[in-house]
Amino acid sequence: MRPLEITLSVLLTIYLVWPHPRPFAIRLFPALALLAALTHFGLEGYRWQMIPLYVLASLLTISSLMKITGSSDWKPLASYLTLILLALSLAVPTLLPVPKIPTPSGPFQIGTSIYELNDTSRQELYSGRDESRRFMIQVWYPAEPKDTDVRAPWMTNAEKFAPAIAGFLEMPPFFLDHLALADSPAYLNAPLAMADKPYPVILFSHGWQGFNAQNTGQAVELASHGFVVIGIQHTYGAVLTVFPDGTVAPNNPKALPENADDPNYEVVARKLVNQWAGDMSFVLNQLSDWDKEAGNPFVKKLDLERVGVYGHSTGGGAAIQFCGTDSRCKAVLGMDPFMRPVSAEVIASGVPQPSFFMFSQGWADITDSKNNRLFDQFYPNAPGLQGVIVIDGTRHYDFSDLPLLSPIAPQLGLKGPLNGQRVTEIVDSYLLDFFEMELNNKPSDLFDGSFNTFQEVKVRK
Repeated sequence: MRPLEITLSVLLTIYLVWPHPRPFAIRLFPALALLAALTHFGLEGYRWQMIPLYVLASLLTISSLMKITGSSDWKPLASYLTLILLALSLAVPTLLPVPKIPTPSGPFQIGTSIYELNDTSRQELYSGRDESRRFMIQVWYPAEPKDTDVRAPWMTNAEKFAPAIAGFLEMPPFFLDHLALADSPAYLNAPLAMADKPYPVILFSHGWQGFNAQNTGQAVELASHGFVVIGIQHTYGAVLTVFPDGTVAPNNPKALPENADDPNYEVVARKLVNQWAGDMSFVLNQLSDWDKEAGNPFVKKLDLERVGVYGHSTGGGAAIQFCGTDSRCKAVLGMDPFMRPVSAEVIASGVPQPSFFMFSQGWADITDSKNNRLFDQFYPNAPGLQGVIVIDGTRHYDFSDLPLLSPIAPQLGLKGPLNGQRVTEIVDSYLLDFFEMELNNKPSDLFDGSFNTFQEVKVRK
């Protein structure tokens, strides 16, 4: 809960639990709570989860003022019922809090900017229209924000994304409206920080029905240590894409068959991942153009000889496919990589770049899945393999920000039982150290071959 929400809750709780007769000052607490609620509307923003508390503050204000004037009194039963209402009122906003992206550990502050890219050399495959491929990217980078710069939202166009994500989670459309209130540690369009040499670049590819901001916590962590991170929104594969002109591109379910046993599954899935790998290729082409574009904030600031790529789920498969076919990739990391869309050629030959892979226990335990069998064929062929690990107590979405949506995320199927802060510590440590090691030539104790730094980490057998 946010500060004014906590203030509102505390004032009402103190008023309700204070024994009779209440002092005059305590009788004013409901009115103070109502004032806190009104201030909260303006400063923090309304959210539906708090409606019971708003109503309770209003009713108790009326009641307490009536008592002060001697007009009425509450019966003991009413007080008990009110306490029950308060408990229910506190439970909803506690179970569905405004997500908070962890503060990154690096020395740099972070800026972020959003761009639309249009690759006129490729046809859009999933819109049903004759048009070129266009998609959105979000860039996180080391920054020197000005006093007037503001924090960026966790997700842009949250009023459109929240219902789409709620639908993906099989929840009512309004269930995640409060995501529009979540911000990030990054400053919107802040000036790039000055540096002695260009920054290394890392591309991120989300999974099927994901979105480019779903791993913002990792992006800001990397950017705070001097990387420029680019999250790619794969149009029609993402849960939703919103373009600056207002066009909304929903997920196209036909782009990846729902039935995993469909005999054409691999053919359709490879078409999708080739499109996503094409997105990555075009991003690097665009960055190369930016490097020559007068007035562009990234001119001479990006080192395109030091490019890392990582992805989650289907995005992990796309990262492998891209790095298996494009030498501009210098290091690749996969989080629960989905291997079925990866071409037979890349599975047979591996990736030539240094590589590292993290699996959730939820995916690793299904040892006989087709995905695991394909990965077992693939990784012995990767000459630069730095390791394959499994994190005990995790599930597929532990590699994203989605567990931040609720403390009951395990019950919602969004994470495993391992504490979320611990998961973040482990994942961020390996993610940062891998790219520091491969793109900046910094040694890492995490990659000494033992993988015994964290007791929850096991070497994948």
